[in-house]
Amino acid sequence: MTTVDRKTRTQADVLAEVRRLAPAIGRRAGEVEAGRRVPRDLLDGLAAAGVFRLLRPAGHGGLAADLPGALRVYEELARADASVGWIAALGSASWRDLAGLPRTGFDELFAGAPDAITAGVFSPTGAIGPADGGYRVSGRWSFASGCEHADWVYGNCVEGVRDGVPRLRIAVFDPRDVVVEDTWRASGLCGTASHHFHVDDVFVPSERTLDPMGDAPSVDAPVVRVPPPALFALAIASVAIGCAQGALDDILALAAHKVPLLRHRPLAADPTFQHDLAAADTELAAARALVGGSAAVAQAAADARREPTPRERARVRAAAAWAAARAADVTRCAYRAGGGGAVLAASPLQRRLRDVDAMGQHFLVRRDTMTTAGALLAGEDVDVMVF
Repeated sequence: MTTVDRKTRTQADVLAEVRRLAPAIGRRAGEVEAGRRVPRDLLDGLAAAGVFRLLRPAGHGGLAADLPGALRVYEELARADASVGWIAALGSASWRDLAGLPRTGFDELFAGAPDAITAGVFSPTGAIGPADGGYRVSGRWSFASGCEHADWVYGNCVEGVRDGVPRLRIAVFDPRDVVVEDTWRASGLCGTASHHFHVDDVFVPSERTLDPMGDAPSVDAPVVRVPPPALFALAIASVAIGCAQGALDDILALAAHKVPLLRHRPLAADPTFQHDLAAADTELAAARALVGGSAAVAQAAADARREPTPRERARVRAAAAWAAARAADVTRCAYRAGGGGAVLAASPLQRRLRDVDAMGQHFLVRRDTMTTAGALLAGEDVDVMVF
């Protein structure tokens, strides 16, 4: 087996290595789900492949991959197992929420640690107040995917209210100051360890805090010029597409030998199955193309150092929501084709369906995204900073 030096690795190398790892990840999908976390050795394999440094700025040892290239990596991992794809996407991209840290604070977290994994919650459910040299923070946050294994954990807080509007401040915690609560018992994405966590009157130095709505990025990289909601929505859509592709892989493998009740030929020879398969495959290809094209638009705006237009923002967010919904439809089609056997715990199809449905519950790709996108397209007054 050949290895690639981490210093000279490219995003193409990462994709190739992920494809090499994928079969082994797929074989351990049941273990990931039962353990409710990604095992340490799999995380180490992802880190060695370069997954967690994929989007990190080159000046901090990262690969500074373009967004379409990163999404292909997330999709490939989710094709093997959705929980692994989800952890890879958030673990490698969530540092974007911290780009507004003072440069000294950003360097403290990432200089010399390009594979550092971040986990956090943007929903402001903490309280923060000034203290000498920093802040005191208390709070409890939910759905912190990967918080068990993160090198840095962050939570958004309400610092106060000005003119009736909450003032927000994100604080970054040393994991030793964080209490992870064992709360993640879910219907899907079971292996993401998306637990609650809390801190109690923890001191955080000023350089490890930021105003997410006001502080400009302290690092210069195209990815920090992509609006975070668009970045994360596209990542979720790519994981959903990968999950759906895995479901099609599963049903194709099954169809070759499964003979439905009262039939004399395998499922693969059934005309109804053939029709539904072609429709699902085409729908998934359309979703993949739309997400890739939308990511390319976001990347082009970032490379040109310009703010995306309201219409571009609307189309990117709508594309992610539409693609996630289509991925769920495709996965459901594969599950139905699996017949009675698909309901068994041993069937990967029921897990794929639960995983993709769990993704669709995320607020970045839920149905009302289309309403806001439509309002933007219609020229209505919408706060584009949160879209």
